[in-house]
Amino acid sequence: MKPGLFITGTDTGAGKTTVAVALVSAARRRGRRVGVMKPVASGAQRGAFGLRNDDALALAKAAGHDLATLDARQYAVINPYCFEPAIAPHIAAAEAAATVDLARIVALAEGVARESDWLVVEGAGGWRVPLGAGSDFADLAVALQRPVLLVVGLRLGCLNHALLSAESIRACGASLVGWVANHIDPAMERQQANVATLTERLATPPLMQIPYGADETRLMALAEAGLDRLAASLNHLPKPVTG
Repeated sequence: MKPGLFITGTDTGAGKTTVAVALVSAARRRGRRVGVMKPVASGAQRGAFGLRNDDALALAKAAGHDLATLDARQYAVINPYCFEPAIAPHIAAAEAAATVDLARIVALAEGVARESDWLVVEGAGGWRVPLGAGSDFADLAVALQRPVLLVVGLRLGCLNHALLSAESIRACGASLVGWVANHIDPAMERQQANVATLTERLATPPLMQIPYGADETRLMALAEAGLDRLAASLNHLPKPVTG
């Protein structure tokens, strides 16, 4: 298993970027060189340097890039496929007459990894979001050979989304290193009961439990503790299924 993480979520808005940025920042505070990628992003703004996605920029900043001097070539390594409309990536790609090439993404990722101690790759949407004909983010995650962290956005319906996502991650042959409970809906009832259910069904407590509206200081403290739990989980990962 190669050093790093592939971060996926139960669905759009689960908080993948929040978790990724916090973990990247915490790892850098420990002196680690962290490479980041948001390989495919839809929903971007057009500026002087072309299309740029906010999530990709947040990752770049967390990894230590100066956004004011981040040129088109550097950005394209972090976010090689960037589409303007905020729609499903495979539809955005088709409208732009683009084909998402998984082999190209993997090659770029290994290049970033060679210059880093740790590679953090963030998906878009959920685990099985399509990327094009016959491929999806699950295929990309497996090809990248990094363990998977599942971010669960706590809201009504999250139990089904989380359990199906975890089941699919394992069935695809990827290694699920853990999950994060992100309290994104303050109006959700019985939140801790839902966390307890997921802890039981996923057979592990969350690596992080992020309160609604947590500020940067709180997020950093949670990420520091999350890194320690993550290291322990990585040491106990079973080998991924192959063949």
